[in-house]
Amino acid sequence: MHHTPALPPDAATAHDKGYLRRLLSERNQTPTHDAGAIDAAIEEAFVRNVAILVLDMCGFSRITQSHGIIHFLAMIHQMEQAARPAIEGNGGEVIKQEADNLFAVFATPEQALEAALDTLRALGAMNTVLPPERTLNVSAGIGFGPTLVIAREDLFGPEMNCACKLGEDIAMANEILLTQAAWASLPAGRYVCARTEHQISGMDLQAHRFERCLFERPLRPLALQSPSTSLPAGR
Repeated sequence: MHHTPALPPDAATAHDKGYLRRLLSERNQTPTHDAGAIDAAIEEAFVRNVAILVLDMCGFSRITQSHGIIHFLAMIHQMEQAARPAIEGNGGEVIKQEADNLFAVFATPEQALEAALDTLRALGAMNTVLPPERTLNVSAGIGFGPTLVIAREDLFGPEMNCACKLGEDIAMANEILLTQAAWASLPAGRYVCARTEHQISGMDLQAHRFERCLFERPLRPLALQSPSTSLPAGR
Protein backbone atom coordinates (compact mmCIF):
# COMPACT_ATOMS: atom_id res chain seq x y z
CA MET A 1 0.00 0.00 0.00
CA HIS A 2 1.37 3.39 -0.99
CA HIS A 3 1.75 5.92 1.79
CA THR A 4 0.42 9.43 1.17
CA PRO A 5 2.49 12.07 2.98
CA ALA A 6 0.85 14.69 5.16
CA LEU A 7 0.45 18.04 3.45
CA PRO A 8 1.69 21.28 5.02
CA PRO A 9 -1.07 23.24 6.79
CA ASP A 10 -0.56 26.28 4.56
CA ALA A 11 1.69 27.59 1.81
CA ALA A 12 3.77 29.62 4.25
CA THR A 13 5.17 26.47 5.83
CA ALA A 14 5.59 24.49 2.61
CA HIS A 15 9.33 25.04 2.55
CA ASP A 16 10.29 25.17 6.22
CA LYS A 17 12.35 22.73 8.27
CA GLY A 18 9.37 21.62 10.36
CA TYR A 19 7.54 20.32 7.27
CA LEU A 20 10.71 18.55 6.11
CA ARG A 21 11.13 16.88 9.50
CA ARG A 22 7.53 15.65 9.41
CA LEU A 23 8.07 14.15 5.97
CA LEU A 24 11.34 12.52 7.01
CA SER A 25 9.69 11.06 10.12
CA GLU A 26 6.95 9.59 7.94
CA ARG A 27 9.58 8.20 5.57
CA ASN A 28 11.48 6.52 8.41
CA GLN A 29 8.27 4.78 9.47
CA THR A 30 7.40 3.67 5.94
CA PRO A 31 8.74 0.58 4.13
CA THR A 32 11.41 1.59 1.63
CA HIS A 33 9.40 0.31 -1.36
CA ASP A 34 6.49 2.58 -0.37
CA ALA A 35 8.53 5.76 0.18
CA GLY A 36 8.17 7.08 -3.37
CA ALA A 37 5.27 9.42 -2.60
CA ILE A 38 7.11 10.94 0.35
CA ASP A 39 10.27 11.42 -1.70
CA ALA A 40 8.19 13.12 -4.39
CA ALA A 41 6.64 15.44 -1.79
CA ILE A 42 10.10 16.39 -0.50
CA GLU A 43 11.35 17.09 -4.00
CA GLU A 44 8.23 19.11 -4.83
CA ALA A 45 8.59 21.31 -1.74
CA PHE A 46 12.33 21.72 -1.45
CA VAL A 47 14.38 20.83 -4.54
CA ARG A 48 15.40 23.82 -6.66
CA ASN A 49 17.94 24.03 -9.46
CA VAL A 50 20.13 26.79 -8.06
CA ALA A 51 23.63 28.20 -8.11
CA ILE A 52 25.18 28.15 -4.65
CA LEU A 53 27.70 30.72 -3.40
CA VAL A 54 29.75 29.94 -0.31
CA LEU A 55 31.85 32.79 1.12
CA ASP A 56 34.43 32.04 3.79
CA MET A 57 36.34 34.64 5.80
CA CYS A 58 40.10 34.08 5.78
CA GLY A 59 42.48 34.17 8.74
CA PHE A 60 40.23 33.02 11.60
CA SER A 61 42.91 31.27 13.67
CA ARG A 62 45.58 33.89 13.12
CA ILE A 63 43.34 36.90 13.81
CA THR A 64 41.57 35.45 16.86
CA GLN A 65 44.91 34.44 18.37
CA SER A 66 46.31 37.93 17.85
CA HIS A 67 43.27 40.11 18.52
CA GLY A 68 40.58 37.95 20.14
CA ILE A 69 37.23 36.54 19.06
CA ILE A 70 35.26 39.79 19.46
CA HIS A 71 37.61 41.52 17.03
CA PHE A 72 37.00 38.75 14.48
CA LEU A 73 33.22 38.79 15.08
CA ALA A 74 33.23 42.49 14.25
CA MET A 75 35.09 41.68 11.05
CA ILE A 76 32.50 39.02 10.16
CA HIS A 77 29.76 41.62 10.63
CA GLN A 78 31.59 44.00 8.32
CA MET A 79 32.04 41.27 5.70
CA GLU A 80 28.32 40.54 5.80
CA GLN A 81 27.56 44.26 5.31
CA ALA A 82 29.56 44.11 2.08
CA ALA A 83 28.32 40.72 0.86
CA ARG A 84 24.55 41.02 1.38
CA PRO A 85 24.07 44.01 -0.98
CA ALA A 86 26.28 42.26 -3.56
CA ILE A 87 24.22 39.07 -3.28
CA GLU A 88 20.82 40.76 -3.34
CA GLY A 89 21.89 43.18 -6.06
CA ASN A 90 22.64 40.20 -8.30
CA GLY A 91 19.32 38.49 -7.68
CA GLY A 92 20.48 36.18 -4.90
CA GLU A 93 19.03 35.12 -1.57
CA VAL A 94 21.08 34.66 1.60
CA ILE A 95 20.05 31.33 3.11
CA LYS A 96 22.18 31.28 6.25
CA GLN A 97 25.30 32.53 7.98
CA GLU A 98 27.38 30.17 10.10
CA ALA A 99 30.35 31.61 11.98
CA ASP A 100 32.51 33.20 9.28
CA ASN A 101 30.66 31.56 6.35
CA LEU A 102 27.84 33.00 4.26
CA PHE A 103 25.63 30.83 2.03
CA ALA A 104 23.45 32.18 -0.79
CA VAL A 105 21.53 30.85 -3.79
CA PHE A 106 20.93 32.29 -7.26
CA ALA A 107 19.10 31.30 -10.41
CA THR A 108 22.31 31.10 -12.46
CA PRO A 109 26.05 30.60 -11.87
CA GLU A 110 26.73 33.91 -13.61
CA GLN A 111 24.74 35.74 -10.95
CA ALA A 112 26.65 33.90 -8.21
CA LEU A 113 29.98 34.76 -9.85
CA GLU A 114 29.02 38.42 -10.28
CA ALA A 115 27.96 38.55 -6.61
CA ALA A 116 31.31 37.11 -5.57
CA LEU A 117 33.15 39.65 -7.73
CA ASP A 118 31.07 42.52 -6.33
CA THR A 119 31.80 41.29 -2.80
CA LEU A 120 35.53 41.24 -3.49
CA ARG A 121 35.30 44.73 -5.00
CA ALA A 122 33.42 46.06 -1.95
CA LEU A 123 35.88 44.46 0.47
CA GLY A 124 38.80 45.84 -1.54
CA ALA A 125 37.34 49.33 -1.19
CA MET A 126 36.89 48.85 2.55
CA ASN A 127 40.46 47.61 2.91
CA THR A 128 41.85 50.85 1.51
CA VAL A 129 40.72 52.66 4.68
CA LEU A 130 40.98 49.85 7.25
CA PRO A 131 44.07 49.26 9.42
CA PRO A 132 46.08 46.09 8.61
CA GLU A 133 44.68 44.12 11.56
CA ARG A 134 41.15 44.56 10.15
CA THR A 135 41.83 43.69 6.51
CA LEU A 136 38.89 41.72 5.10
CA ASN A 137 39.53 38.76 2.77
CA VAL A 138 37.23 35.98 1.63
CA SER A 139 37.45 32.86 -0.47
CA ALA A 140 34.50 31.70 -2.59
CA GLY A 141 33.10 28.42 -3.92
CA ILE A 142 30.28 28.20 -6.47
CA GLY A 143 28.19 25.14 -7.35
CA PHE A 144 25.13 24.60 -9.56
CA GLY A 145 22.48 21.90 -9.62
CA PRO A 146 19.42 20.40 -7.90
CA THR A 147 19.59 21.31 -4.21
CA LEU A 148 17.27 20.97 -1.22
CA VAL A 149 16.66 24.55 -0.12
CA ILE A 150 15.04 25.03 3.28
CA ALA A 151 13.77 28.60 3.39
CA ARG A 152 16.35 30.82 5.09
CA GLU A 153 17.71 27.87 7.07
CA ASP A 154 19.80 25.33 5.18
CA LEU A 155 20.98 23.73 1.94
CA PHE A 156 21.65 20.10 1.08
CA GLY A 157 22.99 18.43 -2.05
CA PRO A 158 26.14 17.32 -3.86
CA GLU A 159 26.78 20.74 -5.43
CA MET A 160 26.36 22.38 -2.02
CA ASN A 161 28.92 19.96 -0.63
CA CYS A 162 31.38 20.68 -3.44
CA ALA A 163 30.89 24.46 -3.19
CA CYS A 164 31.67 24.26 0.53
CA LYS A 165 34.84 22.27 -0.05
CA LEU A 166 35.97 24.71 -2.72
CA GLY A 167 35.15 27.86 -0.76
CA GLU A 168 36.18 26.75 2.72
CA ASP A 169 38.98 24.23 2.22
CA ILE A 170 40.63 24.82 -1.15
CA ALA A 171 40.27 28.42 -2.35
CA MET A 172 42.81 30.95 -1.17
CA ALA A 173 42.08 34.52 -0.07
CA ASN A 174 40.25 36.51 -2.77
CA GLU A 175 39.99 33.41 -4.98
CA ILE A 176 36.80 32.14 -6.63
CA LEU A 177 36.49 28.45 -7.53
CA LEU A 178 33.58 26.98 -9.50
CA THR A 179 32.49 23.36 -9.77
CA GLN A 180 32.47 21.73 -13.20
CA ALA A 181 28.68 22.10 -13.38
CA ALA A 182 28.76 25.79 -12.45
CA TRP A 183 31.55 26.57 -14.91
CA ALA A 184 29.81 24.68 -17.75
CA SER A 185 26.67 26.82 -17.25
CA LEU A 186 28.43 30.19 -17.50
CA PRO A 187 27.66 32.12 -20.71
CA ALA A 188 30.32 31.63 -23.37
CA GLY A 189 32.83 34.34 -24.13
CA ARG A 190 32.47 36.37 -20.94
CA TYR A 191 34.80 34.83 -18.34
CA VAL A 192 38.22 33.21 -18.33
CA CYS A 193 38.66 30.34 -15.87
CA ALA A 194 41.54 27.91 -15.41
CA ARG A 195 40.81 24.25 -14.76
CA THR A 196 42.15 22.81 -11.52
CA GLU A 197 41.98 19.36 -9.95
CA HIS A 198 41.90 18.55 -6.25
CA GLN A 199 41.63 15.58 -3.93
CA ILE A 200 39.76 16.13 -0.70
CA SER A 201 37.85 13.86 1.70
CA GLY A 202 38.65 10.88 -0.49
CA MET A 203 37.11 12.35 -3.63
CA ASP A 204 38.51 13.79 -6.86
CA LEU A 205 37.14 17.26 -7.40
CA GLN A 206 37.44 19.10 -10.71
CA ALA A 207 37.10 22.85 -10.44
CA HIS A 208 37.67 26.04 -12.40
CA ARG A 209 39.44 29.07 -10.96
CA PHE A 210 38.08 32.44 -12.05
CA GLU A 211 40.82 34.53 -13.67
CA ARG A 212 39.28 37.52 -15.42
CA CYS A 213 36.29 38.94 -17.26
CA LEU A 214 36.32 39.46 -21.02
CA PHE A 215 34.21 42.59 -20.65
CA GLU A 216 34.37 45.76 -18.60
CA ARG A 217 32.38 45.38 -15.40
CA PRO A 218 30.48 48.62 -14.70
CA LEU A 219 30.91 50.52 -11.47
CA ARG A 220 27.36 51.17 -10.33
CA PRO A 221 25.43 51.14 -7.06
CA LEU A 222 24.22 47.63 -6.32
CA ALA A 223 20.81 48.98 -5.42
CA LEU A 224 20.36 50.11 -9.02
CA GLN A 225 21.07 46.68 -10.48
CA SER A 226 17.97 44.85 -11.63
CA PRO A 227 18.77 41.24 -12.59
CA SER A 228 16.38 39.85 -15.18
CA THR A 229 16.52 36.22 -13.93
CA SER A 230 14.49 35.36 -10.85
CA LEU A 231 15.12 32.48 -8.48
CA PRO A 232 13.34 29.23 -9.32
CA ALA A 233 10.57 28.20 -6.94
CA GLY A 234 10.24 24.75 -5.47
CA ARG A 235 9.07 22.29 -8.07
